[in-house]
Amino acid sequence: MINSEAQKGGITTYDEAANIISEIGILPLATLLPDHPSLNSLTKAENWHTGSELDPWAWRARFPGEGIAAYGKFIKKKAILISKEWFPAYVAALGSGSTLEERYKNGLCSREALTLYRIIREDEGIETRRLRTEADMKATDKKTAFDNAVTELQGTLDIVISGVDERKNAEGEKSGWNSTSFETVSHWMEDSGISTFKGTRTEAKEWLKSEMDKVWSPAAKTWMYKAWKW
Repeated sequence: MINSEAQKGGITTYDEAANIISEIGILPLATLLPDHPSLNSLTKAENWHTGSELDPWAWRARFPGEGIAAYGKFIKKKAILISKEWFPAYVAALGSGSTLEERYKNGLCSREALTLYRIIREDEGIETRRLRTEADMKATDKKTAFDNAVTELQGTLDIVISGVDERKNAEGEKSGWNSTSFETVSHWMEDSGISTFKGTRTEAKEWLKSEMDKVWSPAAKTWMYKAWKW
């Protein structure tokens, strides 16, 4: 289990947070699971959104960028970090065994999700503004459909948030909000040197349960099993 000092906000550096993610496998950005830490709970509030090297909000882009953890809205549309050690089993246990095209034909994914996935697959690392433009979803009245589709793709483990790009003006100076970028799960894993899980879906589930038994509280496991419908 996480030590008491860490749970009191004792994590101050990126490396310390990376170690925690490796230890517990799954770390939400904000409080989500009962009796389970989040990046928010482990860090000091005054360090958030400072732009410094101690800013946990900035770390969320470094983790996937450095292959430390997958990042995305993987559970109940909430932002989650999943360690590189756990992610292959997570994908094998909870991802789909069919292509997005097959799922679309069977009514199991939205048309917008399929459109966005095809664009991301052809332009790995594409950032949000360009993705909306390429998908013809730049209009204000299409923003909700766009947001729902990228969240859907993360929840089905088809894409990850691979980083955050700074928006810059013509002079190369930072201008406006940063923009999220996306990659397919398979590309991010390959680019990060992460191998796929060697085993069946059942074996992947058992692997995750075994790892959770080592470090998770009973309450957190119960909550997650219910979320996963296990």
